[in-house]
Amino acid sequence: MKLLEVERRGHVVIVTINRADKRNALGDSGDGEEFATLFSALNEDNEVRCIILTGAGKAFSAGGDLKAMRERTGAFSGNGIELRNGYRRRIHAIAHALYGLDVPLIAAVNGPAIGFGCDLACFADIRIASENARFGAVFLKLGLVPGDGGAWLLPRVIGHSRAAELFFSGDVIDAHTACEWGMVSRVVAPEALIDESMALAVRIAAMPPQALRLTKRMMRQGQTSNYDAALDLAASTQALLHMTEDHREGLDAAADKRQARFTGA
Repeated sequence: MKLLEVERRGHVVIVTINRADKRNALGDSGDGEEFATLFSALNEDNEVRCIILTGAGKAFSAGGDLKAMRERTGAFSGNGIELRNGYRRRIHAIAHALYGLDVPLIAAVNGPAIGFGCDLACFADIRIASENARFGAVFLKLGLVPGDGGAWLLPRVIGHSRAAELFFSGDVIDAHTACEWGMVSRVVAPEALIDESMALAVRIAAMPPQALRLTKRMMRQGQTSNYDAALDLAASTQALLHMTEDHREGLDAAADKRQARFTGA
């Protein structure tokens, strides 16, 4: 059975982690390759304008497989060098696949997002949580450090103090606390999660696709560049977009007081 189930709805793609029997734990052999292959293909597909990532069953993702950790099997077998390489091939390949997306990504967090599962949600641009969602960075409780890039990522999502509280305490917070902390945009009833996420995705997908992807790229680059570099990138990007048909369509639609129909031209 494939790890990732894919459903297309117009310009929106819903990707479901389909390992409900293990609470969508990740790190098995082939997981990194499957994420990398799928999300690379979606990134190259100009018809894809927004992606929703969610989990099958009751969990978004429980992160690493604790049973495999205890038994030192699968991704957690071998000596130190083999473990390091396993993280790179399996877990870090998933992180690179999501962080490298130019397409806007919404995490529809249907249940617990723990450890790497919490990181997985944080790779999304927007997070919408079910009332059943829980978030935890519980690495220290297992005698580990955040091994998936979370020490870099989580402070950028919720700030250093909140991230430190989660890492150092190992606490698991509920969806409403996550919303108060800015980790998620909104909390919705479980049965409304996909519909709410889809409604937002459709609004996003109605935007000009080139400008949409470039805006996301500028936001990501802005996390590590200085202000002058950000302004220079903005000027160069804006000049290119002034030459597009979508820019003309946006101007015409505003003048005609109608909905713009963007094509990516």
